[in-house]
Amino acid sequence: MLWVSVDSEEPEMDGAIIFITFQKVYYPLLCILGIPANLFTFYMICFRSCGMSDSARIYLSCLALADTCYLVWVILLDLCLTFLQAQPFWHSSPWCGIMNFLQFGTFYCSAWVVVAFTIERFLVLRVTVSRQRPLQARHALLTCTTIVLLSHLASIPASWINVVVQVNMTLDGEVVSVPRCLYREAVYSTVVVWITSFLSSGVPIMLVLLFNSLIAHHLLCSSRLFTKEERRTIRGCRTRGSVRRTLMLLATVSVAFVVLTLPRFITYCILRTTYNHKNFNRDDYAIPINVVSDVANMLHNLNSSTNFLLYCMVSRRFRQELLNTLTCRAKVRELGSLFTHTTMKVFTVAEHKYAPGRDPVSVMLTKLRNFHDSATHDPPPVAVVSRTSDFSSTF
Repeated sequence: MLWVSVDSEEPEMDGAIIFITFQKVYYPLLCILGIPANLFTFYMICFRSCGMSDSARIYLSCLALADTCYLVWVILLDLCLTFLQAQPFWHSSPWCGIMNFLQFGTFYCSAWVVVAFTIERFLVLRVTVSRQRPLQARHALLTCTTIVLLSHLASIPASWINVVVQVNMTLDGEVVSVPRCLYREAVYSTVVVWITSFLSSGVPIMLVLLFNSLIAHHLLCSSRLFTKEERRTIRGCRTRGSVRRTLMLLATVSVAFVVLTLPRFITYCILRTTYNHKNFNRDDYAIPINVVSDVANMLHNLNSSTNFLLYCMVSRRFRQELLNTLTCRAKVRELGSLFTHTTMKVFTVAEHKYAPGRDPVSVMLTKLRNFHDSATHDPPPVAVVSRTSDFSSTF
């Protein structure tokens, strides 16, 4: 038997106490900042003009609500109560199974909303028919509703991976028998946990990486079809700016999702393979994998409370609307910006001087031959404005 001296145990115990104390501060702070931030993000996306398309607003608002529910079920009622109370309420029946159902449901929902948003942006780039714009919002709403229902339906088997058992604990200097919600050592639990890990982390990460790569490839190929002057004309359109802003938000959310979620998936697979035996003590921080796994969990939980900061960092329109909301200047800005935008748009098209021998708009109008035949009597400046808007109103 290998004996460890007291001097070598003290640094390990001090490090474990510091790490546990840090988690006791970290998780309540995550709830205090993350829940109001997600709710305020939901308000900003739904009720303010942040330069997003209708479908993007639906996906991002659904993501904000899913992250809020995740913070409530997982962080507030589970982890915070674990550190603050000796016997949380979910250690008794039927809360032991209900908490797993709610936690895995929001876990699924948050991950697959990001996947659906990524796929939808890829499909939008592939289709440039403006008449599909009203259908995009309906499809987004239907998709989010389906994700919520299927996520909670898929989380039903997770209700039985834990079981309430009586264990002896020391409370206030006395040994008492209390109920505890513990992991059920059975083949059923192992199979459910593996399926859950892949459906909530592994598969969504691969799909997000795949479709973001396809989006990048599509944009790269599209940039080679136009000259520099033609791309500058296309980018001058209002809806093309909305495309760029939405894609920037998508890239930011996708990168944060992959970076903050992948470590937890890797450490969880290691725990369920190399250390999957009864004698393994998950609470022993002298084992490095326990420390690494808890750090990965902290990063994963951080993913549910950082979207507000990401939007502020990436989206200039979101920052402007946030400032207008805090200073109560939204109404004046909306009316003024609408008038200014309409005036500048007509002025720019009417007074723009094209280079001789080259018409940048003609490149865009080649894809609208059907509209050209039915609108031959329109005045030239107005026709340019309307057809450009029809072509570029993908959102």
